[in-house]
Formats: sequence, structure tokens, C-alpha cells
Amino acid sequence: MQQRIGRVERNTNETKIKMELNLDGSGKAQIDTGIGFFDHMLNGFARHGLFDLDVKAEGDLIVDCHHTVEDTGIVLGNAIRKAVGNKQGIKRYGSLMLPMDETLVLCAVDLSGRPYLVYDAEFTSDRVGYLDTEMVREFFYAVSYAAGMNLHLKLMYGSNNHHIIEAMFKAFAKALDEATVYDRRIQNVLSTKGSL
Repeated sequence: MQQRIGRVERNTNETKIKMELNLDGSGKAQIDTGIGFFDHMLNGFARHGLFDLDVKAEGDLIVDCHHTVEDTGIVLGNAIRKAVGNKQGIKRYGSLMLPMDETLVLCAVDLSGRPYLVYDAEFTSDRVGYLDTEMVREFFYAVSYAAGMNLHLKLMYGSNNHHIIEAMFKAFAKALDEATVYDRRIQNVLSTKGSL
């Protein structure tokens, strides 16, 4: 079966981002956004979703991390949309409750073609490394809208901000992996409408 790969390049006055995502990979990643903790999260996303992910991002980090994180989310969403293609034969839905030490995060995904984010989490610090914690929501919002997916993320409980963010990225990876898996019982697309 042909591997499902999404390649996206996006250049603006604020960021220059090049990305390749292989949904049928093995978890290999080459990530360079200039934001160490964000790189760590994207590496975790690739490894735990078993996606191959190449990201090179240059942004106006002298301003702050906002544009780089948000635009990387837009590019990742576009790469997911391209890699999934016509969605024939895939499960469409994926969900996971992921524990990480004292933290438990719920993530659910529907590759419906309709963008929507439900996000329920709060942080007790403004930053982890050089990533502003308020940017976590902005990243997932950008991914969900660019990919055209329903994405629900809920912090069930947890106190360590690093653990909370990492659990979110890993839970999203596992839920997306499940949603993009082929099921031989599904003819065409999993929708009563006949299209997604």
C-alpha cells in the first residue's frame, strides 16, 4: 500500500516552515523550530503516533513564540489533511486517555472535514522552557482548523505543566493514529453522507 505523505511549505513575513508528515511511518523525526520544548513535544507526537515527521521552522522568535507555534500548527493540520487524502477505508474516529505520572489527559479526534476544537485545560505557569503555555491551545486550534477535524482535549487532572502538555501531544498522536488506521470492513468512507 502506498504511504500517505503530506508535504507542506508555508512562507510569510513572520515564519518560514517546511514540513513532511508520513502517516505510515515508524516514529522518526527531524524537528527544528528554534523552541526546544516545542521540538520535544513534536518529537513525542511523531514517536507515539508512529508518524515520520520532518519540520524546519524559522520564525520571528525575537518577538515571541506565538507565530512560530501557531503557524507550525497550521502547517501540521494541512499536512494531515493532505496525507489522509480521500479518507476511504479509514476508521475516522480515534480517542485515548493517556496517563503521565500524576496527569491524565483525554483526547478524541473525528476526521469529519468539519473543524472544531474543544479544549479544557489550565496551567499554573506561563512558560515551560521557551514555550508559552497559552500557545498550547493556539497550536491545537490551528491544527484542528487546518486539518478539518473535530479535536477534543481535556485535562482530567494533573499538576505538573510539563507533564500536562506532553500528555496532550502524546494523546493527540495516539488518537490521530487510531483515526487514520485502515479497517477492511469500511467500504468507501465511514459516513452516511457518502463523503467526508
